Amino acid sequence: MLREWVASHAALAFLALIAEALLGYPAWLHARIPHPVVWAGSLIDAFERWWNRPQYSFARRRLLGCVATVLMICAALALGAAVEFGVFFAVPTTVLWGNIVSIVILVLVATVGLAQRSLFVHVKDVLLALRAGDLEAARERVSHIVGRDTRQLNASGVSAAALESLAESFNDGIVAPAFWLVFGGLPGLFAYKVLNTADSLIGHKEERWRAFGWAAARADDVANLIPARIAGTLLVFAGWGGLLVMFKDASKHASPNAGWPEAAMAGALGVRLGGPTSYDGVVHERPVFGSGPAPGVADLGRGLRLYAVACVLLWVLTGGTSLALAFFPVLCA
Repeated sequence: MLREWVASHAALAFLALIAEALLGYPAWLHARIPHPVVWAGSLIDAFERWWNRPQYSFARRRLLGCVATVLMICAALALGAAVEFGVFFAVPTTVLWGNIVSIVILVLVATVGLAQRSLFVHVKDVLLALRAGDLEAARERVSHIVGRDTRQLNASGVSAAALESLAESFNDGIVAPAFWLVFGGLPGLFAYKVLNTADSLIGHKEERWRAFGWAAARADDVANLIPARIAGTLLVFAGWGGLLVMFKDASKHASPNAGWPEAAMAGALGVRLGGPTSYDGVVHERPVFGSGPAPGVADLGRGLRLYAVACVLLWVLTGGTSLALAFFPVLCA
């Protein structure tokens, strides 16, 4: 039963990855139906307003944050199960067309949890601005995908910021959602996206969120333990190098997971990422990944190509997993 589940959902992930790379989440659709991540963000904001009140004690806010995280995960699991299993009840599967329609619906729904195309487009926009010599446009565009201050960045700084975001988001927006889709179906995918969104919104160490966002941050760490290492390995294979840098530098990051794809990207490109940067006017010391020179515009172009290859390798991994499990009895005979 478990083998059939993983095999079928690996096939679903394979088809969803390809479909999302081709279609993304169209702007005309977003204008009419906001992306589900926006819905998740609204729910998280509501919990934060209701329960993360400054007059509450630290312990009470942490407890309420735990409750909010559990409730959000349960809601996502229930919604995912309702969609996945509801499709097969709503669409007749007694004939071939019914099965095809069900698969198409599930594939299209699964694409909303993936971000290959949007990430590629955002980083490419930064690259095009740098190639055109428009540093101000490049700074503005990279500000949409990073949290640091971008107004004082030079071309190298913009390139580094884009590469670091590309590497980390390769895990958070692509590998990890696909991983949880394979092993948890749509319920697992939805739960991961809600959890990752919660971590990005409230899983911070600043005083306002330290207690309330603790559960979301720790749960997100656990959810990304395996995917982050897969993401780093895929980037290493895509770039034909960087394995030693990944293993040497990944643990430098404060996060148990973010360092893996970032160190892999630095090693594969032979550049240096990380180091001091400014957030809200305050300089933060960060670890350095890799020992090469600071990245330039050409390195950002190479990184984008490496990212595309890594995405294709993920397609091969999910598709190959599905085929291997489907034919496992034959292989064992």
